[in-house]
Amino acid sequence: MSRYTGPRIKVLRALGVDLPGLSRKSMSVRPQPPGQHGARKAVSGRHSEYGMQLMEKQKLRFNYGLSERQLRRIVRAAKQQRAQTGGKIVEFLERRLDNLVFRAGFAPTIPAARQLVNHGHIQLNGRRVTVPSIRVKAGDAFGPTEAGKKLEPVRASLEDPALLCPEWIKLDGTALSATLTHIPDGLDAAPFPLDLQRVVEYYSKRI
Repeated sequence: MSRYTGPRIKVLRALGVDLPGLSRKSMSVRPQPPGQHGARKAVSGRHSEYGMQLMEKQKLRFNYGLSERQLRRIVRAAKQQRAQTGGKIVEFLERRLDNLVFRAGFAPTIPAARQLVNHGHIQLNGRRVTVPSIRVKAGDAFGPTEAGKKLEPVRASLEDPALLCPEWIKLDGTALSATLTHIPDGLDAAPFPLDLQRVVEYYSKRI
């Protein structure tokens, strides 16, 4: 399944939650599910256990902007760790370079951050990189290149960030650079409500 490029508010309404990585807009104006019978679905609120597992998994996929294949690869890697699988899944997602560029405030959304990386406007430890999926390590420094610092979207995002910078990122607003000070605790790192146990259960019979 390819990466989603359709209407973003429609996704928020379908999942019933705001996903800051996907869009700066909110579903609060129209909180009911999309479609002709969305209001009726909101009243009934009935979902099977599989349906709830699927929704939790989709929150991760859409917020972090991954294809199903990419997310499955991360889940496999998380299962190989000794730590709790759900927490490792979110940790690996939070350590992606495109997500950290967004979380540090250099981009308004993760898709915008991914575009900055793809176009070579982001550097990691002083070297220009073009791979959004790089897993950043504790102590690594990242931020816009000299050319990237001059981009108006970067400046505008820093002036009005979508989220507060998390405690595991140290932001130098003067130098326009950031450092991953330590590995985040994946159990509490996601910036939206998430049932990690249902995510793990969804993939338990699929990987």
